[in-house]
Amino acid sequence: MLNEPNRQIFVPPGGPPRVDPPSREIYALMGEEPIFRMLEDFYVALEQSALRGMFPADMVAASRKSAAFFVGLLGGPPLYQQRYGAPMLRARHMPFPIDEAARQEWLAVFNRILDDAPAAYGFPSQHLEGLRVFLREFSGWMVNKA
Repeated sequence: MLNEPNRQIFVPPGGPPRVDPPSREIYALMGEEPIFRMLEDFYVALEQSALRGMFPADMVAASRKSAAFFVGLLGGPPLYQQRYGAPMLRARHMPFPIDEAARQEWLAVFNRILDDAPAAYGFPSQHLEGLRVFLREFSGWMVNKA
């Protein structure tokens, strides 16, 4: 539920995670279009998840916004910043009450997409574990509800 009245904001202990970002070689090895397809498929899967209510009606548009972020994260041009400004991920996620269960659901959906990513999108398999570690560690910073 969005904007719960009198909601207590949880702050994960230790502040923002200190985790290495995924390899910037990923973009060079797979390119922009496969990243956009991968994120679109991720959002199609999210649409079938318990998290659906946290996302806008137009999941394709939402996937493109997320894909723009991932292009830059994975070594491509800073599309997200060019189109939308600074990511400020925790602030952008704050309107949505995200607890540990929601984080785990999000990670599970993303991991299912990554399971097939080398074959489906040409994702370099040698960089899968690095992306998984980054997502697991960084997603903890999005939790804002105990």
